[in-house]
Amino acid sequence: MGAGEHNGLRSVMWLLVAVVALGGAVASASEIRGALERERAYRAAPACASVPVKPSACVWRQGFTVRTADLHRAQRNESPEARLALPSGKPWRVTFRQTDPVLSELEPGDEVVGLIWHGRVVEVRDAQGRRQQTSDGPVGWPEDRLGGALACGSFGLTALVGALWSLFARSDRRHARAAAVVRWHGFGMAVTALMTLWAQSANDWPMWAIPAIWGPLAVLLAASMVAFAVAALRGELDDEDPAAPSSAGPVPPPAPAGVPGGTAGPGSGRS
Repeated sequence: MGAGEHNGLRSVMWLLVAVVALGGAVASASEIRGALERERAYRAAPACASVPVKPSACVWRQGFTVRTADLHRAQRNESPEARLALPSGKPWRVTFRQTDPVLSELEPGDEVVGLIWHGRVVEVRDAQGRRQQTSDGPVGWPEDRLGGALACGSFGLTALVGALWSLFARSDRRHARAAAVVRWHGFGMAVTALMTLWAQSANDWPMWAIPAIWGPLAVLLAASMVAFAVAALRGELDDEDPAAPSSAGPVPPPAPAGVPGGTAGPGSGRS
């Protein structure tokens, strides 16, 4: 297989990766819209006038007694959960995305208040007034989708540009190198988006902090991408070839002074 065919197959592979990443970005963006609409609906929901007998758009405050609280610290694939009981004794299982601030402090027999919306407990409050959303909580989760959309979108777009560039100019070594520069800078943008999401989640920053932090970093990476791509097109990133050895024989020593054309042979002196 020639170098051109190998580069063509690699470009097609990158093209498929780019399409998948862009599809993930579109899906994450649509989920952001749905999550924001759900949050607005929850904040605007009225309090229920009486105990709802079926899932309802109003919010009902229900008292529960804690039976068990399992943090599942040693089990990676298990969500933290609490088993609650209604005054009638009916059990109710609630899962959480994290253990703090309420779940980690619960003990069997504690009294808590659960907010029920659309037939699910979306928030739990303890006796000290601390609040924690459950896995069904409608508020605060769009940040994950936004980080995913930025990561998949930036990587997918640059991978698409790099793949098409190298596909149509696969016979040109400098263009192939410039396309690789574009692709790998996109990978850096994606990693930066994920690190920004991690920092936002760890410090409990608002959602707008993600684009506010990632945006300037992405601009710097884009400027670096352009600079390196131009350098690749100019040949500044090409590997220097080692000096080719000379095929000629050893260089003769310089001729002595007064002897034209080389060293003096026998009998070449004056008689």
